[in-house]
Amino acid sequence: MDTTRRDFIKTAALASFGALVLPNSLFAYSKGYKTDKKVRVGFIGVGLRGQEHVKLLAQRDDVEIIAFADPSKIMLSASQKILAKNNKPAAQEFSNGEYDYRNLLKLNTIDAVVIATPWEWHLTQGVEAMRAKKIVGMEVSGAINLNDCWEFVKVYEETKVPIFMMENVCYRRDLMAVLNMVRKNMFGELVHGRGGYQHDLRGVLFNDGITPYNSGAEFGEKGFSEAKWRTEHYVKRNGELYPTHGLGPVAVMMDINRGNRLTRLSSFSSKAVGLHKYIVEHPKGGENHPNAKVKFNQGDIVTTQIACANGETILLTHDTSLQRPYDLGFRVQGTEGIWQDFGWGEFDQGHIYFEKAMNHSHKWDSTEKWLTEYDHPMWKRFADKATGAGHGGMDFFVMNTFIECIKRNIEFPMDVYDLATWYSITPLSEKSIAKGGKAVNIPDFTKGAWKNRKPVFGMTDEF
Repeated sequence: MDTTRRDFIKTAALASFGALVLPNSLFAYSKGYKTDKKVRVGFIGVGLRGQEHVKLLAQRDDVEIIAFADPSKIMLSASQKILAKNNKPAAQEFSNGEYDYRNLLKLNTIDAVVIATPWEWHLTQGVEAMRAKKIVGMEVSGAINLNDCWEFVKVYEETKVPIFMMENVCYRRDLMAVLNMVRKNMFGELVHGRGGYQHDLRGVLFNDGITPYNSGAEFGEKGFSEAKWRTEHYVKRNGELYPTHGLGPVAVMMDINRGNRLTRLSSFSSKAVGLHKYIVEHPKGGENHPNAKVKFNQGDIVTTQIACANGETILLTHDTSLQRPYDLGFRVQGTEGIWQDFGWGEFDQGHIYFEKAMNHSHKWDSTEKWLTEYDHPMWKRFADKATGAGHGGMDFFVMNTFIECIKRNIEFPMDVYDLATWYSITPLSEKSIAKGGKAVNIPDFTKGAWKNRKPVFGMTDEF
């Protein structure tokens, strides 16, 4: 850990956030003042993922859900039922085709939008929302191309309308406990980190067009929910398609874009056999099923090695097309300790080792006692409220942060520069794989500002 970073962590005030610059700010109040004005939210995309966010915001008294935009009547109906169940008024609907969200953006009754749509829509809808002066909460993916990343930054710098990347895994309880330990210098100087998206998605990528998850062998027009669009990426692309789950928590620990930055990467891809096997062996598939003849370009295992300006390395793994238990494969390693997880993120799943504290035993210890002792203050404060929220409570923290930052007019902990950097891993990995693993440079989307920006993620227990 360099001296500047160590001194900052020791002396920084917990609430050392910069103000959001909102051209249409309803929340530009003095620091610390809590407005009683409700945040008025519109949703672009209310599919299965979007509905999880609707559920969370429908439970809040400081939020008004004004409108939904989605071409699917089924998804709109399901979302309206969520509002009714929570005794909230029905939302205005925009369902006249894929571009009717533009009429939602014209509403002067909306302060912010949550975008939970297929990946290929993120840039268009995100920048149009910013230009419409709507604060953006953007669901995660990877970029379609590198220019998309620069466009997000360009539009933000033109409009000053903030965009929040809703990377929920950064809020996973064990990862936040490890972040707390990192900031207490328990791991010493960080050297290496790992993470990934290691999740059997075969049942998500294929279904019978009616119900999701392991129900069939169809995708595209005949598919349901994510199978309608996500699987097409596996047909046409080959790269680290979903980088932010694995990269985000490690990037936060290594102060990426805030005293450190990603500089270059090299990616390799395995052969692609898992999805074909799944189709052939599925009861609704078989050797003669039309999709058994589809050639999938996306390798079953993609590994990406990333170098950092301060000398650390990061290893990402994309593994979604083969049988396997869920495990994002995190590892944090420094000069004084090492931690790695196995499973869903519970405190009792994983291993930890601190050489000096464990008297050079060279034996792993259970993580439970360590992570319980260093549980992050945010989780200590809000664990009860997070109970029942999606992904083990992580989704509560994502939406709570989005709303509270707007209300308090303070900087989002994951901003447009993080979005551009983390999203860029996808097109850059595709480029590297196409060139046989050749290293490619990662742009500095902050244009040098990373040297002086300070860490903000998890620096307070307020929200």
